[in-house]
Amino acid sequence: MTDTFDANDPLNAPRPVAEHRFPCDTCGSDLRFDPQEAMLACDHCGNTQPMEGKGFQIQPIVELDLQAGLRADLPSGEMEETRVTSCPNCAAQVEFEAGKHATECPFCATPVVVDTGLHRHIKPRAVLPFGLTEDVARDAMKDWLGGLWFAPNGLQEYARKGRKMQGIYVPYWTYDADTKSSYRGERGTVYYETQTVTRDGKREQVQVAKVRWRAASGRVKRFFDDVLVLASTSLPKRFTDALEPWDLAALEPYAPEYLAGFRAEAYAVSLEDGFVQARHHMDRVIERDVKFDIGGDRQRVHNIDTDLNNITFKHILLPVWLAAYKYRGKTYRFVVNGRTGRVQGERPYSAIKITIAVIFGLIAAGIIGYFAAQQ
Repeated sequence: MTDTFDANDPLNAPRPVAEHRFPCDTCGSDLRFDPQEAMLACDHCGNTQPMEGKGFQIQPIVELDLQAGLRADLPSGEMEETRVTSCPNCAAQVEFEAGKHATECPFCATPVVVDTGLHRHIKPRAVLPFGLTEDVARDAMKDWLGGLWFAPNGLQEYARKGRKMQGIYVPYWTYDADTKSSYRGERGTVYYETQTVTRDGKREQVQVAKVRWRAASGRVKRFFDDVLVLASTSLPKRFTDALEPWDLAALEPYAPEYLAGFRAEAYAVSLEDGFVQARHHMDRVIERDVKFDIGGDRQRVHNIDTDLNNITFKHILLPVWLAAYKYRGKTYRFVVNGRTGRVQGERPYSAIKITIAVIFGLIAAGIIGYFAAQQ
């Protein structure tokens, strides 16, 4: 799906770009969201400012109609414009603040220069605020890196130096749907027959498993709530999947204050493509439900016909601490769940350490073989 923009439509008139910057009441410096205190804080003078609505939701997190989103027929208040450019190396959709024209891509450390265009997209509906500070996330990454075998010495030095990590809000889609499925299949019941076989010239009786199949049909239904789909293409999906689970029950209605001091990535996976992924997940779960409903010892599923109703979605932001490390011209990335501290990442291997380990292994094997031969 491509978002459309009609400059002649007053509902689609350009709006100022959200800067996500909040001046300190005391000194005028920028406030940032403090994950530890769950409030805005000033690093310059130490002033703190409570979040509006902290501890309760100002308004409920309302789902949006999927068909309206696919038709680009959402209310103008559900859309926003941000200055976004694509990283030439990893294709991350990097969001820029007003007045900033160059930065380093947080996903691969490549220098990025912003273009002059605006990206019009669906606004986030909810955000899962950072719960861990950068120091806590860095400690989690150090522990993870410290446990890697055959890592280059430079990687361990990188961990010890405590390089700055980037706090990134990563975009996701969530989808809800009511489903009712009718199916046709077969239920298999295992039984055993006694057969005579010849083994090593001797005849003996064995029990052989057989399956008796009977036709089966029925209906199953399930409500899918918050099927989560990554809307970013800049991080390997295996990393972000490994950061799960996310405590989506702690989602807060979107407020730009949560982004103060952090970066946000624009979604690169369209609403339509995201729903295709969500539907694959739903179909797998429905097939599992069907097999359970068929029962028996074995199941065959011939056909499943599913009706989906009340399909809704929302765009959400989830918190990730990220660090990029370059080794021999290649970038390696480490990501930390900004709520739980779970770490995933790429890692280089030291050829020298592996070679030394192989040599010592061969020497040890030779010594063991020598003493075994003397006995």
